[in-house]
Amino acid sequence: MNEYINHIIKKLDKSYRNINTELIYNSPFQLLIATILSAQCTDKIVNKTTVNLFKKYPYVRDLAEADIEDVKKLIKSTGYYKLKARRIINTSNRIIEKHNEKIPDNMQDLLELDGVGRKTANIVLSVAFNKNEGIAVDTHVARLSKRLNLTRNINPKKIENDLLKVIPEEFWGRISILFILHGRTICQAKKPDCNNCMLNNRCPYWKEALRNK
Repeated sequence: MNEYINHIIKKLDKSYRNINTELIYNSPFQLLIATILSAQCTDKIVNKTTVNLFKKYPYVRDLAEADIEDVKKLIKSTGYYKLKARRIINTSNRIIEKHNEKIPDNMQDLLELDGVGRKTANIVLSVAFNKNEGIAVDTHVARLSKRLNLTRNINPKKIENDLLKVIPEEFWGRISILFILHGRTICQAKKPDCNNCMLNNRCPYWKEALRNK
C-alpha cells in the first residue's frame, strides 16, 4: 500500500472506530430507498422522514402499490420530493418485475433502477451486501479527495476512478464513510478545523494554507 494512503487510512481508522452509514434502515430495500432520498438532503432529515414512510410502506410491494400523492407528502422534507416519489415507486416496481422483490446485489442491476447512480449503488453494495465494487463519492468524499491531493477532478465518476487507482480494494467501502465522517466533523467545506485535524502534518491543503498566511 502506498505509504501516504496508508497514513491517511490508519489515522482516520483510529479516530472513527465504529463506522457505518448514519441512515436508519431495517432491510436492504429500506437502505436503498433511504439512500435515494438522501440526494441533496442530510441523513438526519432522511431518518426523520423514513420513520413514517417505512411505517406505512415497509416492503417493496407496499411502496410499489403506494399512492404517489401520499408518498410525496411523506417525503416532502427531503427536497425534490416529486421527482424522488416517482423514482422510489418506479424502482420498487422494477424490483418486483425484474428481481422477484429482491434488491440486486451487483452494480449493473442496481444502476438500472430509477434514481440509482454509482454513489447509491456503492453504498448499498458495501453496507447491505459487504461488496466492494467501487467507491461512493459524495460532496465530502470529493472535497477531501481534492484537499488530500488524491484527485484533480470535480466529476464524481472521475474522482472515483482516481481513488480506485490508489485505495486498496478492501478499503473501498470503508474509505467513503471515513471521508464522510471526517468531512462532517473536521474537514468542513467553509471552515475546516485544520488545527485539530489528525491529517494536517501530511495534508497538502493545510500546508498551502500555512504558506499563504
